[in-house]
Amino acid sequence: MYDNSMEAIFFISNEGEILHMNPAAESILDLDVIEQLHRGEKISICQSCAGYTNEEAMISCINCFLSNRGEDFSSFQVYLNTRGKGLVPYAASFHRIDEAEDIRVFMLLNLTKQYRTQEMLHQTNMTKYVIKAQEDERKRISRELHDSVAQELLSSLVDLRVLKYMDTDQVVLNKLQQTEASLTRLLEDIRRLAVELRPASLDDFGLEAAFRSHFKWIEKNYGLLVDFKTELSAARYSNEIETVVYRICQEAVLNALKYANTDEISVRLFEEEGELQLIVQDEGSGFHLNARDARGTGLGLFGMRERAELVQGQLTILSEVGAGTKVHLRIPLSPFIQGGDRE
Repeated sequence: MYDNSMEAIFFISNEGEILHMNPAAESILDLDVIEQLHRGEKISICQSCAGYTNEEAMISCINCFLSNRGEDFSSFQVYLNTRGKGLVPYAASFHRIDEAEDIRVFMLLNLTKQYRTQEMLHQTNMTKYVIKAQEDERKRISRELHDSVAQELLSSLVDLRVLKYMDTDQVVLNKLQQTEASLTRLLEDIRRLAVELRPASLDDFGLEAAFRSHFKWIEKNYGLLVDFKTELSAARYSNEIETVVYRICQEAVLNALKYANTDEISVRLFEEEGELQLIVQDEGSGFHLNARDARGTGLGLFGMRERAELVQGQLTILSEVGAGTKVHLRIPLSPFIQGGDRE
């Protein structure tokens, strides 16, 4: 175990000198230090140690574990300057094994992988938090527009329509008609913004209802026909899944509308092999996936992939010039509780 362990093991004197070490420990030290040890020179672990983590600092030499006999150093964190890898964090233990000679063993386990895992987890959690905050704010603004601003406009519009039937001259009547038309357009714009920000049907009725409403609006305003087919075994999914699927589909349809040069696309939403799957496909102009001069900013595709990763999903985009584009989203349902996590 001593020779083959991945854990670095040093035997150290009461003065911090390295007496012996296993191959894993030897791989940490610089070659010139190892050569000095082989020549019998006294080398202290301090030549590689950058300090340990205590209650006062992330890296400190105050009350060093080599000289501080009063504290428990059975488990702590230390940083070493290593060969070829720079400053590396280790989980360490340091305790006496020979009372008579005051010899101690210094054992190290590399924490780099754990740090990277924690960093990725933190980044994922932060991204989830930001996206959730965005969706919550969109929901708030959407409801404010719909319940407050739109209702006030509608009330004013009704008042104007009543005035048309009162005794007024033609000039005033024409002005009322112009104002009525202007308010009507503004009311439609506010309703459109409210739906685009966060459709109430998504929160109230789920994906299928939200999609049907959205595609109907797309067809009415842009003339793009959406052939929508759904095969779902559950009426509702977690709030996180529904938001991801809706936003990715929304972006894929918008991209087809802007760039595909087609009058019709197909959208299929279904469950298969324990996964919720979404396919958005068109037979339009297509594009080169690796083209440097891609149309648009490319942030839409990046955002789609980022959202998919938040629910452990897999997003595949296939496209060829002249052969259309296919966006395929697959989300495993096993990590999520269907119908749960709803507000």
